[in-house]
Amino acid sequence: MEAVVPPEISTELTQILSNLVLGDNEIRASAEKAVNERLAHTPELYLLALAQFAITADTEVMRSFSLVLLRRLLFRPAPTASSQPNPPGARQTLYDHLSNQTLATLERLLLFSLSHETSSNVRRKTVDTICDLANQGMMRGRPWHALQAQAFAMTHSNPSQQSEQSAPAVLQRESAHRIFAGCPNLVMDLQIDAVLGVFQRGLKDQENIEVRHAALLASVAFLSAADPTQLAQSISLMSPMLDTLSDLSSSLSQPPLGSSSSSPKTSNYHYLSTFLSTLTPLCSTHPILFAPHLQSLLSLLPSLILPPVDCGPTPTVSRPFPTGGGRQGAFVFPPPSNPDGDEDAASSPVDDDEERDERSTLRLSALEFVISLSEARPNMVRKVSGWTEVIVRACLEGMGEFDEDETTGLDAWLREDPSTSSSSAETDSPPALYEQSLDRLACAMGGKSILPPAFQYIPSMMVSFDWRVRHAGLMAIAAIGEGTGKVMQKELQTIVDMVTPMFNDSHPRVRYAACQCVGQLCTDLEEIIQQRFHRNLFAVLIPALEDPEPRVHAHAASALINFCEGVERDTLLPYLDPIVERLLKLLNPPGDHTQVRRYVQEQAITTLAMVADASEVTFAKHYPTIMPLLLSVLRNADGPDYRKLRVKAMECAGLIAHYYIAIAVGPDVFRPDSTTLIELLMRIQQSPVDPNDTQLGHYLMATWAKICQAMGSEFEAYLPVVMPSLLATASAKADLSVYEEGDDALEEREGWETIVMDGHTYGVRTSAMDEKCQAFETLVIYCSTLGARFAPYLSQTLEVTLPCLRFYFHEGVREACAMLIPMLLACGKQSGTLTNQMVSATFLQLINCISTEHDSTFLASLYKYFSEALAVIGGPEALSAQFHDGIIEATKRQLHALADKRKARAARAASNAADFDRDEMALVEEMEDFALEDMAKMLAGFDHNHPLLVAVSGVRDLGFNTYDSDEDGDEES
Repeated sequence: MEAVVPPEISTELTQILSNLVLGDNEIRASAEKAVNERLAHTPELYLLALAQFAITADTEVMRSFSLVLLRRLLFRPAPTASSQPNPPGARQTLYDHLSNQTLATLERLLLFSLSHETSSNVRRKTVDTICDLANQGMMRGRPWHALQAQAFAMTHSNPSQQSEQSAPAVLQRESAHRIFAGCPNLVMDLQIDAVLGVFQRGLKDQENIEVRHAALLASVAFLSAADPTQLAQSISLMSPMLDTLSDLSSSLSQPPLGSSSSSPKTSNYHYLSTFLSTLTPLCSTHPILFAPHLQSLLSLLPSLILPPVDCGPTPTVSRPFPTGGGRQGAFVFPPPSNPDGDEDAASSPVDDDEERDERSTLRLSALEFVISLSEARPNMVRKVSGWTEVIVRACLEGMGEFDEDETTGLDAWLREDPSTSSSSAETDSPPALYEQSLDRLACAMGGKSILPPAFQYIPSMMVSFDWRVRHAGLMAIAAIGEGTGKVMQKELQTIVDMVTPMFNDSHPRVRYAACQCVGQLCTDLEEIIQQRFHRNLFAVLIPALEDPEPRVHAHAASALINFCEGVERDTLLPYLDPIVERLLKLLNPPGDHTQVRRYVQEQAITTLAMVADASEVTFAKHYPTIMPLLLSVLRNADGPDYRKLRVKAMECAGLIAHYYIAIAVGPDVFRPDSTTLIELLMRIQQSPVDPNDTQLGHYLMATWAKICQAMGSEFEAYLPVVMPSLLATASAKADLSVYEEGDDALEEREGWETIVMDGHTYGVRTSAMDEKCQAFETLVIYCSTLGARFAPYLSQTLEVTLPCLRFYFHEGVREACAMLIPMLLACGKQSGTLTNQMVSATFLQLINCISTEHDSTFLASLYKYFSEALAVIGGPEALSAQFHDGIIEATKRQLHALADKRKARAARAASNAADFDRDEMALVEEMEDFALEDMAKMLAGFDHNHPLLVAVSGVRDLGFNTYDSDEDGDEES
C-alpha cells in the first residue's frame, strides 16, 4: 500500500513509539511529551502515521501498540497549543478536528489492515479500533458504508477466493463477526433475513471454533440492540445460538474445531465456558427469548452443572476424606496402557490440574447462566418441572467441594487471621461461589420453590460422615434464609433443632459454620428467631464463646452481634452476665498473653459494644470491670499491628460513656476515667498521621461525639482540641477524577463512586466524602449538646455549612448541613452572638436552594429546617419582606415543577402501561408527598388560609392511583 505520510514522519514516529515501550521512565515521559506536542500542532499527520505504522511495522508488538495508541488518542480531548484557549461548550476530541479527507484516509488504512493482517492478536486490536471509529462516527452522523460492505464480504471469505496477500479466510470471517459484535448498528438497518443468514452461517462454521464464538458475540449484540419488531423477527436465531452449546457439550473430550498442534493449548471445556458466559448477559436483558428452549436447556444443563458421577479415591483409615486429581478412583479397569513405554505420553499433574480447573470453570459458568435466567424471569422458569431442583442440587454439591488436604488445610485455616486475610480468597473460592448462587436463586424464586428441594438433601447432609458435606448443609441454610424467610418461619423449629447440635461437632470448621448459620438467620429472620428460640440459641452460642479454637469462639462472638441486633432488652438480661463474663475472658484471658489472638480481642470488644447497646442501662454494673481494660488497650496498643484493636476499644469506650455513664453511673463516677480517656484520645489524635490507618479518623470523630454526649456542658473545655481538625474535614473539597469516555478506571477503581453531572463523568473518592458527612453529623451533636457554649465556633461552622447545602456529591452531607442550620441559629441567639449578616446569609442560601432543588427528598428537608430556622429567629414576623417574597416565589416554582412531573408521569403511564414501573413511581411520588407536606406546614406558619395551600392540595391530587393494579405479586418468599 502506498505511503500516506512523508518518510521522515514515519521515521520520527517509529523512534517515538520505540521509546514509549521502554522501561526507562525518563525516556518514556519524554516520548509522551513528544506525542502530545505533535498532536497539538499537526494531529492529522501523526494519526495517519500511526495508522500506517499499524500496517508496516515489522513486529506484532509494535503493530498492536500503534493500534491501541491510535484508538486512545482519537477520542481523548484534543490538546491545544498554549496560545489557544479551550473553546466553550461540549468537549471536542481529536476525531472532531479531523477533515473529511483525513477521516476517509484513516478508514481506508484500517480496512487495509483488516484485509491483510495475518496475526490474530493484531487483528483483534484492529477490530477494536475500527469498532470505536465506526461507533463514534455514527454518533456524529458519519456512516461507514465501506466497512459494512467489506465486513459482509468477509463473512463469505473462503480459501479459494482470497489473494495471496490477504489474511487467511478463517481470520477474516472471525473478524467480520467481531466487528458486528462491536458495532451492531452496522446491521440494524438491513434486511433481517440477510442479517440472520450471515449470523446463522457463522454459528455453524465448519472450520473454526473462534468463528462460531465471534458469530455468537455478534448475535447477542444484535439481539440486545434490536427493537421489539426486530426481536420478533429474529426469534429463529436462538436455536442455532443454543445449538452451539449442545454441539460443544457432546464433544468435550475432542480437540476444538480448527485447532492444530501449533494452536494455543485450549479445550472444548474452555470454549463451552466462554460460549455460556457470552450468552449470560442476554439471559438478564431478554430472558423471554429463552422461553421456548427451556426444556431443551434442562436436558443439557444437568451434565454441566452437576459434578461427574465418580466415587473418587477410596477412603482409608489414614485418609478418610481423600481428594485427588480429577476424582479418579484408586482402581481402574482396564488399567491405563502405554504400549510405547513413553512416560512423557502420560498426562502430567499440571495437565490434570488444568483440566480440573477448566471443568470447575465450566460448571460455574453454566451455573451463572441458569441463575441469571432464573433471576431475570422467575415465573417463567418456575413452570419448568425439574429446573429449580437440579440447580439447588448443583449448588449443594458444589458447596461441599473443598479442594484441600484434610490435615494441612485445617491447620492453615486455624492459623489464619481472618481480620488480615484477603476476603476475596474465600468469597471467590468455588464453594463460596456455589453458596452465593444458592442465595441468589432463593431470593429470585422464593421459599415455596426452594425449600422443598433444598430440604430433600440438607437433613442427610447434616449427618454425613464427611465434614465438608456437614459444613455445606449449614451454609446452605444460612444462604437461603433471606430469600425464603416467610416460608422458612413455618419450619423454624425443625431448622433450629437441626442446627443447634452442630455446635458440638467434632470438626472446628463445622462448628464455625454453625455460628455462621445462626448469625445469618438472626439477620434474615430478625426478631422472629430471637423471640421464639432465644433459649435454644443462647444455650449453644454462650458455650461456643469457650470453644477451644480461636476462630470458632471469635465467630460465636460475631454471631452474638447479629443476635443482639434483633433481641428485646428483657430477653437479653437473664443471659447478660454469662455473656459478658466470657467476652471479658476473650479480651483479657488468663495465662500467657503472647498467645492471645488479636482478632479475638477485636471481636470481643466489638461484641461487648453491641451487647452494651442492646442491654442499655443494665450494662452499667459491668462498667468498673470493662472500662479499665479498654483504657489499658488504648494505652498500650501502639503500632500498625494494633490499629484495629485500638479503634475498636475507642468505639466501645465511647459507647459505654454515651449510654451508661451519663444515664446510669453518673458523671461523678465517669469523671476520673473521662480525664484518662480524653488524655489518651488527645495523644492518639496528636500522634503522627499513619497514611495506612484509614479508619482512625472515623473512630476518633465518633468517640469524641459520644464523650461530648456523656459529659454535656463539661465538654466545652475540649472544643479547642477537637474543632480545628473537625472543621478541616468538614470543609474538605471533593476528591474528584474526571473520566474520559471509555476510561478503564470507571470499573477498576475501588473506593470510588461514579456520578454524572452536567454531561461529565466524575469519580468521587467515597471514603473522603463519608468522612466529610461524619464531620457534619458530629457538628450537629456538638451544637445540640452544648447549645450556647458552642458559640465560639458559630461563625466558622456557619461559614463551612451554608455552601455545603449544594454539595451534590453526597446526600448525607446536605442532610446534615440542613439539620445543623437551625441549631446554629439557636446557639447564636442563646449566646447573643447571632448577627443580622448571619441571618441574612442563612435565609438567602436556604431560599436559593429551595428554588432550584430537584431532589424531592432533600426538598422536604429544606422546607422542614427552613421552618425550624424561622421559628428560632421569631417566626414569620421576623422575616424581612425580601425573604418572604423569595420563599413564596421559590415555592410557586416548585409547585409548577412538581405538577409538570406528575402530569408527564401520568401521560407516560397511560401511553405505555406495560413498561411503566408503578412501584418505582409510587415511591417517587411518596417522596414528593413528603415535600408537599412540609411545604404546606411552612405555608400554614405564614397563614393558615394561605392561598398556595390550595395549590399544594391540587398538585398532590395529580398523583396517579398506585393501588389499582391487577397484577399479582411475586411468590411469597
